[in-house]
Amino acid sequence: QVHLVESGGGMVQAGGSLRLSCVASGNIFSDYSMGWFRQAPGTAREFVAAIPYHGATTDYADSVKGRFTISRDNAKNTVDLQMNSLKVEDTAVYYCAAGRGSFYLNTLTFYDYWGQGTQVSVSS
Repeated sequence: QVHLVESGGGMVQAGGSLRLSCVASGNIFSDYSMGWFRQAPGTAREFVAAIPYHGATTDYADSVKGRFTISRDNAKNTVDLQMNSLKVEDTAVYYCAAGRGSFYLNTLTFYDYWGQGTQVSVSS
């Protein structure tokens, strides 16, 4: 079992920045690949960014490339999402997720464990 808790959400103006953090507890964090997803009202949950268990690579949705950065600290059992140049369309609940393996990290079905989500609201 892996328990995930997100933090760092809030309200920000367009062009601003936020840093989301997800802390994991339970099984060995370094065994798990980690992802961030988001869901806006009335829409499906969508992939944002992912980092495999080894941390050597990262993957991003096209909509956030160049603006968001995912990173992990296996010593602290955390995965962060630095979000810069935020846009109104980035408004959503952001979820942290964990799964075993290193392929298909951009798919919902890869992940076994999910956090409760943190709200990010970007105003114009």
